[in-house]
Amino acid sequence: MNGPTAEGKKHGPGSQSGKHGPGTESGKRATTAEGRKLSRSFSWLALLGTLLVIAGIVGLIYTGLATLTSMLLFGWLLLIGGIVGLAHAIESRGTNYFWLGVVVAALNLAAGVVVIRHPEGTAEALTMFAALLFLTGGVFRLVGSVVVRGPQMGWTLLQGAFGLLLGLLVLFDWPHSSLYVLGVFFSLALLFDGLGLIAIGVGGRRIVSMVSDRLEAPGPATDSPPKAPGDGQK
Repeated sequence: MNGPTAEGKKHGPGSQSGKHGPGTESGKRATTAEGRKLSRSFSWLALLGTLLVIAGIVGLIYTGLATLTSMLLFGWLLLIGGIVGLAHAIESRGTNYFWLGVVVAALNLAAGVVVIRHPEGTAEALTMFAALLFLTGGVFRLVGSVVVRGPQMGWTLLQGAFGLLLGLLVLFDWPHSSLYVLGVFFSLALLFDGLGLIAIGVGGRRIVSMVSDRLEAPGPATDSPPKAPGDGQK
């Protein structure tokens, strides 16, 4: 009576799985609660994406305001980064990197103050820098595609020509181009980021809903004990 069969009946895998398993009522309630939390989080993500898309569209309409806003945000980010870097440098005083941290923090603070006080001049300087980046990038792509002649030569030539043309357009219209170039880039970044967040939020909610529906669906009855391999044979 104390053989393996009796022990299996007392301590078998089915003796405790019915109490806390995923198929029980408590397990289903816990899974449903977690699914609701995830669905709520994805909803907030989609809402944030919608706000970013609206901000991007407004920025594309009012490019001058978007440029000024991006410069002010850039300046405040530099200022906050400088304050945080200075605090971190003070905490790490006595190390070899103390003065380097102080210098970097001071440069960030000075740049942040300059950008906040002169956003128009900063926009002009950054627009000139962006135009030079477009020009050099386009030239390097054109020369590299002609020299290398790889399988993506046509696509690289197109990218180089587009970068070169964009750099020339921005440079020829400078400094007036500083009123809209950075604002357009900033608004497009907001727009595409918002669309990505909306896609993640909607897709996540759909996946959570599908998993929750499958877990809440009634499964086959498993109350009858499993049959031994030799029970159905005579």
